[in-house]
Amino acid sequence: MQNIQAGVFGPIRIGGLRLPSNVLMAPLAGYTCHPFRMLAYELGAGLCFTEMCSANALKYNDRATKRLLLSTEDEPFRAVQLLGGNPAVMEQTAKSELLKDFDIIDINMGCPVPNVFKSGEGSALMLEPKRAAAIIRGCKKSGKIVTVKCRVGIREDELFAAEFARVCEEAGADMITIHGRSRSMMYDGEPHRKEIEQAKAAVSIPVIANGGIFSVEDALKMMEDTGADGIMIARYGLEYPFIFSKLTGKTCGKTSYQILMEQIERTARSYEETFTLSYIKKIASYMMKKRKGTKRYKEKLHRSGNLTELREVIALIFADELE
Repeated sequence: MQNIQAGVFGPIRIGGLRLPSNVLMAPLAGYTCHPFRMLAYELGAGLCFTEMCSANALKYNDRATKRLLLSTEDEPFRAVQLLGGNPAVMEQTAKSELLKDFDIIDINMGCPVPNVFKSGEGSALMLEPKRAAAIIRGCKKSGKIVTVKCRVGIREDELFAAEFARVCEEAGADMITIHGRSRSMMYDGEPHRKEIEQAKAAVSIPVIANGGIFSVEDALKMMEDTGADGIMIARYGLEYPFIFSKLTGKTCGKTSYQILMEQIERTARSYEETFTLSYIKKIASYMMKKRKGTKRYKEKLHRSGNLTELREVIALIFADELE
């Protein structure tokens, strides 16, 4: 199978690593646990990230946050996304034993959620370039590859992606992913592709474009309009994980039903049943979104109380694939 467009999607080098594709999966809270990352890699993703992990929570050995770090040796590349605003704590966490098996530390400088922003973390760091740079430099002392995920700015009337990209590069970042929306836009609205294009022109490190990609056509347009080195898929990767295969040309002979059954088995091996039920229900809800006649099963899906019931409902939802 050929790439969707030769020369657009292919290998990329980040620091000392050569990734097989420049189509990345975004870190998504509640979704990008180890089983989903393995699925995305299998379908062609070049790099996947853990869910957002609070450096402060890891400092105090928070059990729930530590669970987000679960990985295995068969994960092709291990990338953790850290959230934090204190340079010393971020450096300490980056150098800690907890992250010893990770290849990449991605610093969250884009989260727009109010409580994160008010605490001086996430996208708030874009307003304090000196502190942002100090965090990058501190994390680089771990010896790992360090990347940054940010936005194009805070408000619609003040966008400064290129300026912030230069700050990140000068501080030692190996790659920057830019979400094309401002903090005030949250997760809706047309991405500012021109801002990403200007950031790409301003730095020599790889720039990955993110935001508003919900089809093959969107992915191609993002690459064409921005000149970015790659793209990062977010919510659409949950709804249609086959997008990775479509873009990279990696063969996938599995149906949605088969994928979900494998996700159940893989998740159940690593997590307790309560987590497995919750996670699979969320993934199945995304994957059934555009399937005709399946809305009537949604309530039954969420009422499933054990894995046997869950498998039965999923078989009903994806019955057309079993015929």
